[in-house]
Amino acid sequence: MTESRLEESGIDVPEAPSAPATPSPVEPVDLPELPADRFSDRELSWLSFNARVLDLAKDAKRVPLLERAKFLAIFCNNLDEFFMVRVAGLKRRMAAGVAVPSNSGLLPRELHDAILARTRELVAEVTRVFATDIRPALAEHGIEILRWDELHESERAQMTELFENRIFPVLTPLAVDPSHPFPYISGLSVNLAVLLRNPTTGARQFARIKVPTILSRFVPLGGGRFVPLEDVIARHLDQVFTGMQILGHSTFRVTRNEDVEVEEDDAENLLFALEKELLRRKIGRPPVRLEVEEDIDDSMLSLLVSELDIADKEVFKVPSPLDLRGLFGIADLDREALLYPSFLPKTHPELAKVETARQADLFAALKTRDVLLHHPYDSFATSVQRFIEQAAADPAVLAIKQTLYRTSGDSPIIDALIEAAQAGKQVLALVEIKARFDEQANIAWARKLEKAGCHVVYGMLGLKTHCKLSLVVREEPSGLRRYCHIGTGNYNPKTARMYEDMGLLTSNAVITDDVSRLFNHLSGMTQETSYKRLLVAPHSVRKGLLESVELEIANHRAGLPAGVKIKVNSIVDEAVTDALYRASQAGVPVDLWVRGICSVRPGVPGLSDNIRVRSILGRFLEHSRLFWFANAGQPKVGIGSADLMHRNLDRRVEVVVALNNPRHIAQIERLFELAFDEGTASWWLQGDTWTQRTTNAEGEPLLDIQDYLIVQMGQRRAVER
Repeated sequence: MTESRLEESGIDVPEAPSAPATPSPVEPVDLPELPADRFSDRELSWLSFNARVLDLAKDAKRVPLLERAKFLAIFCNNLDEFFMVRVAGLKRRMAAGVAVPSNSGLLPRELHDAILARTRELVAEVTRVFATDIRPALAEHGIEILRWDELHESERAQMTELFENRIFPVLTPLAVDPSHPFPYISGLSVNLAVLLRNPTTGARQFARIKVPTILSRFVPLGGGRFVPLEDVIARHLDQVFTGMQILGHSTFRVTRNEDVEVEEDDAENLLFALEKELLRRKIGRPPVRLEVEEDIDDSMLSLLVSELDIADKEVFKVPSPLDLRGLFGIADLDREALLYPSFLPKTHPELAKVETARQADLFAALKTRDVLLHHPYDSFATSVQRFIEQAAADPAVLAIKQTLYRTSGDSPIIDALIEAAQAGKQVLALVEIKARFDEQANIAWARKLEKAGCHVVYGMLGLKTHCKLSLVVREEPSGLRRYCHIGTGNYNPKTARMYEDMGLLTSNAVITDDVSRLFNHLSGMTQETSYKRLLVAPHSVRKGLLESVELEIANHRAGLPAGVKIKVNSIVDEAVTDALYRASQAGVPVDLWVRGICSVRPGVPGLSDNIRVRSILGRFLEHSRLFWFANAGQPKVGIGSADLMHRNLDRRVEVVVALNNPRHIAQIERLFELAFDEGTASWWLQGDTWTQRTTNAEGEPLLDIQDYLIVQMGQRRAVER
């Protein structure tokens, strides 16, 4: 962030002491040329991230058993989305003959082969962990995932009754013969491939049954015992194909390209165009992966490969049961001893000070101070959600403006906006209907909001609106006053209990004016690109960050305090990465806290000796984006929605807001200190290799930063109240 972004004073901030003279940024001089192999590959780095998720499923010492089962399901769900989007995009480039190498130097076909090879290793490991670790451990605690042959006679009778009453009526067997073409196989569905023989003609025939989703993936038998739904169907195939001989059956699953593409320049109505594309997603997307049971009949497999037009190398043979996402249902069992200890977020102490018998008056709190929220340790319900609900119910509030990227199915925030509009307030909802995998839900919300009288806009042509902003305009005795929230995470009350995020609540006139002008830019036809306390992509986030890095280099050369600390979900952008390499070569210490993809290769002699990279995964999804620069001893700190990726910096509207309250800056600094302390459990990256560190040299467990913050933030609340 440039110096001008922090010039304006905030609320309740003492005057800072004068800083040492700060030189202006200068062009880098006499630094070694950056090597061609300086970037780790984005896709392979993502697979390394998912391997870290798998590490959590394997961690019997630190992670409760049902949580380990959940991490196994998360791994599988992550991998599905990776193939549906990233591998699908790679295959599109290959089909189009695009031979442009990735930033790591790999051509599309080389990268595709490398992805499949690494995925095969990970799939082998995840099936091993389930079969030899998770499943037996669950059985030891009375939670059994059984096959049909392992059921008691009474349980088989129970499942037969279930099949006849609930399953058979909804099954649609589809045979393949000259009058019945091979059916369309929907993406991610579990299917039974059945080999039949006609007893009259002796002809062999293939049929497919889609396993319905009306029941749980693992059907409860009672007493903590479960059986895969496809086992129940397979046992009763003679009732589905009466008069036919059942020669064999096997389960299979197809992953398809599920990414939505809308040519906005050609779409007169974006909402209509997106709905058409969503329909096409359901019926016409090419496959990118085929999973089959490891003992599948060769003729069945040949038919599937041929009809699906998929390459042999894209076939994954795995032990049954397929699709371990079903473990989400097992992980939701009410077994307190096998889950993380219960955690109830607390009201932020600066909001609790103005709490009445039932709820806080946020506007009273924000008149005197900014409030920096840290979720889930600070309650989302009594802060952000309360902010919007109070605004909706307050007769003095004239207008509410809100961005919505993702929200929950029964969102109280949507309800509050509708209530405000029906009460006659001006309500602007900027709904991003192109939010991947939430497009259909967001279209429904947009129409519901419009029907209630809200002004609904869909963002800017060619850009996704990913920033997290809420603005309230209120009539007060002194005149109109604006209040706003700027966050790092979505306005989703459900994920706010599971995602680690930060947010700023403020009535600072400079910030609220910036936010107001940005909303006008997003909903109107302004050419606004410059703000006082905000960096806004695609115009100024990358530029501001690069300027700040160059300033740290200049400070270091002048003998002034210098350093860079960044926390993001992913870092891929080449310009930012190269700037960090140049800072390292100049001697500036760089700390990167990265949950997911990291194209930076730390610890490479002559290139990144001064760069450290850490990753932390746990019960909460680390999701906040934080930016810290030493700034000659007067740190500049920002929080926002932007990851350091091309899509965020070039194709999305993102916001980073500068903090200037010393207590808030110290809070961010303390987080980085904890994350990079050698006594904190984390993954360390060296070059391209991630190493998990959970114990010290004596074998003692290292600090879990999330557990620590639960305790420390709770104690702080008690003291400050």
